Amino acid sequence: MSILLHVCCGPCLVYPARVLEGEGTDFTCYFFNPNIHPYREFKKRLTSFIDLADSRNYNYIIDRDYGLKMFLRQVVFNEEQRCRFCYEMRLGNAATLAVEKGFSGFSTTLLYSTYQNHSLIRKQAARAAELHSIPFLYHDFRVGWQQGIDESKACNLYRQSYCGCLFSEQERYDNRLKKQLKRKMKSDVQPPRSGHDQPK
Repeated sequence: MSILLHVCCGPCLVYPARVLEGEGTDFTCYFFNPNIHPYREFKKRLTSFIDLADSRNYNYIIDRDYGLKMFLRQVVFNEEQRCRFCYEMRLGNAATLAVEKGFSGFSTTLLYSTYQNHSLIRKQAARAAELHSIPFLYHDFRVGWQQGIDESKACNLYRQSYCGCLFSEQERYDNRLKKQLKRKMKSDVQPPRSGHDQPK
């Protein structure tokens, strides 16, 4: 079987690639991620992916277009549904390209992340498979989460600290601010004095 494997980043490719190699599945990586913000983050993830792919002789196809406008036009006023639009866009493109290039199926490294909406990814992948008449190869790559982390660190791959989109970046800073405020509130609460410390 020859599949087109949508890849979101280098670290998320490490474990799925090992699984596919172990199965004897021929795969070509496809980097297509118009959701990533800002551009310097896009470049870091692309460079990390290329470094890994080249070091392991993986075949790959890259969409170098920084397609943020396309992503934002899909999501604006639907921010709460952004993941659905994001998966639909990336998996739909992967399925389309897989058909055009004559692959027998497609899959995605999004299935590796424990932070992604796994059931929604499967749903959108099945929809893309049906729409484009091409099989979707499913794997629950999350079982190798720690293995992938350890190996990506050993390879000195760039490891991102948020999903990728503008909204997930905002959530990261919002959560950080909440934690800082919570710590400050705790430090502002002085413990009661013991009896012998009471003023006379």
